[in-house]
Order: sequence, then structure tokens, then C-alpha cells
Amino acid sequence: MTGTLIVLPTFNEAENLQPMAERLLAMEPALEVLVVDDNSPDGTGEIAAGLAKVNDRVHVLHRQEKDGLGRAYCAGFAWALERGYELIFEMDCDFSHDPDDIPRFIDKANAENADLVLGSRYCEGIRVINWPISRLLLSICAARYVKTITGMPFTDPTGGFKCFRRRALQAIDLDRVLANGYSFQVELTHILWRTGHTIAEVPIIFTDRFIGTSKMSGKIVREAVWMVWRLWLQNGLRRGPRKKK
Repeated sequence: MTGTLIVLPTFNEAENLQPMAERLLAMEPALEVLVVDDNSPDGTGEIAAGLAKVNDRVHVLHRQEKDGLGRAYCAGFAWALERGYELIFEMDCDFSHDPDDIPRFIDKANAENADLVLGSRYCEGIRVINWPISRLLLSICAARYVKTITGMPFTDPTGGFKCFRRRALQAIDLDRVLANGYSFQVELTHILWRTGHTIAEVPIIFTDRFIGTSKMSGKIVREAVWMVWRLWLQNGLRRGPRKKK
């Protein structure tokens, strides 16, 4: 098995990509980076291609159009599975997720033999920096809404900093994942939880981006509102796992 891969979906992240790649590539033990770029008009894809030319631990998956976060991650996960990576991370490219937390995810995955490790902004208190109160309240209410409808016990089911073990992603039919906005995070976690996979959480500090603009939209919020009800129905109206793995 190959080691650890960080999947970075990008759209207009030209100012963030190179410093993020440098931080990731400087880490020990060495890991690799896959940039999944949705044809960014600001040249992010060209920057990624340049990084890949000078460092064989950087890889690029160019997509032809902006097709949503979920589709970008599914493409990146499929790429990773084809090449045998054992631990596959998803994280943002805008430094809202701290690369220095990656070793803690790996330690947690190994200590608990976890299939998925979630980075939690609300484990051990509220750990969010630079968000307006309206955005923070939306996030906290969304987490409680997901927990109430689905029964998942996690403190931050909507977070986007995660570490999947290879076997976990192999258990998901990525072609059948429907969510494409931030509810994508909820859908993948729910699929693994309801089928009895081991899921752990680690506390993280989330810092809102200082460069670039948020991808949040009304369409993304509406998708998330209805997604949790569909997941509840898929689970046979249960608010617990169907079986233990």
C-alpha cells in the first residue's frame, strides 16, 4: 500500500495553492497531494501543473467545468483508490484547515483502527476563528439538525476535514453519492456510520479563509436541508446503524 494522500479540490485558489502545497510537502512522514481543479479561471490549474512538474509528490486532476464539491471529491477518491493509497484525506485549500493537524488524524486512525476520522470544530467547545456570528450559528444549528434527524452522534457532522481509510472508501459506491454541496460531507459519514464502520473524532481549530471567497450559497443550504431526510429514509427510518461491522 502507498501511504497518505491529501485531496485538495480547488476553484479559484491561485493565491492559496502554492503556500498550502509547500506546507503539506514539508511534513513528516512524507505525504502526497492531489489537486482536483475545476477549470479555475484564475489559473489555479496551471499553478498545480507547475508544482507537479517540479515535485513528483504533487498530482493534478484537471476537470473541464465547475461541477460541485461532491463530484470533485468523488473523482479524487476514485483516483486515490486506483493507485492504492491507504489513508486519504479531504481538506480545504484556503488554510481554514490547519495542515499541522494531519498527524493527529493519523494517530487517531491508527490508535482506534478507525475507518473514518472527523475533524470537529465543536468537540471540547466551539473552536472557530474569524466567522461572523450568523455563519457560526448556521453551522451549529446545521450540526444539531443533522444529529436530530439522522441520529448520528458526532459533534460536527458537516465538517470537511476528514481522513478515510482505504477500506472505507472501497465500501462506498461513489457513483451513487448524490449530494454535491456541503451536504456531501454528511452523506459519506452517514453511509459509513449506518453500515457499522468505526468513526472517530479529533478536535480541530477552524479559521475562516483570509484570501478568496466562500463557496457557500442558498442552493447548497437547500440541498443540505432535504439531504438528511433522504438519508433517514435510506436507513429505514432508523436513527442508529443497521449493523455492526
